[in-house]
Amino acid sequence: MSPAQPTGSAHAPPDFFATTHWTVVLAAGGTPAPEADAAMAELCRTYWYPLYAYVRRRGCSREDAEDLTQGFFVRLLSGHDLDGLSSDKGRFRAFLLAALKHYLANEWDRARRQKRGGGIPHLSLDWRDADTRYCQDVVDPLSPDRAYDRAWAVALLEKVIGRLRDESANAGNAAPFETLKPFLTGGRKAMAYADAAAALGMAEPAARVAVHRLRRRYRELLREEICHTLTDPALADDELRALFGAFSA
Repeated sequence: MSPAQPTGSAHAPPDFFATTHWTVVLAAGGTPAPEADAAMAELCRTYWYPLYAYVRRRGCSREDAEDLTQGFFVRLLSGHDLDGLSSDKGRFRAFLLAALKHYLANEWDRARRQKRGGGIPHLSLDWRDADTRYCQDVVDPLSPDRAYDRAWAVALLEKVIGRLRDESANAGNAAPFETLKPFLTGGRKAMAYADAAAALGMAEPAARVAVHRLRRRYRELLREEICHTLTDPALADDELRALFGAFSA
C-alpha cells in the first residue's frame, strides 16, 4: 500500500478521545480489569506484525521470531511489563518497542527454548502470511527500528481501511468503496475521476463529491485510531508526522 498522507485533520469536540485504548490500559496499571485486557488485546492484534518484523530484522529465523513475538505477548498480556508504567509514556508505539527490546535483552535464550504460549493465556496471532509479507518488505534495507515504524504505519492504515470498508458495506456501499479506494491509498494516478464516475454510473462531479466524503471519513478514522495509541490527543499531529515520515526513509 502506498498511502496518501491526509491533507487536513478532523477537529474533535473536547474530550472526544479522552478515554482511549491506551489510557484504559494505563489506568488499570497491571491490575486485572476486563476493559483494560480487551483494550490491550485489541492494540496487540492490530500491531503485532511490526514487532515480528523488528525481531526478523534483528537476524532471527522465522520460527524464532514467531516464538519470541508470541512469548513477548504472553508476558505483556499477563501484565508483567506494565508494573509501574505511568501515563507520561504517551505513545503505545514507543512503549511497545521499548518493552520488546527489554524482553529480548533479558530473556532471549529462555524465549527460544520456550514453547509458544508457555501454558498460560496468550494472544492468538495469524502467522500464515507473516513471513511472506516480511520477505516482500525485506528488499528495503531499513534498520530494525525503521522497519518497525514503517510496519506500524502500514498496520495502522490497514486498520483504518478495514474500518472504512466495513462501514461502507454496512451502508450498502461495498462496491463503490472498492472503486474509490485507490483515491485513498495512493493509487489515484491509476484512475481518473471520469473513469471512477463511469464505473459507478454517475456524473463526474458526483464522483468527486463521493471521493471527498470518503477522504473526510478516512481522516476521521485515521485520527481516531492514532489517538487510541496515545495518552494525550494533542500528540496526534506529531504521531501522524512520525508515521508518515517512515515512508520517506
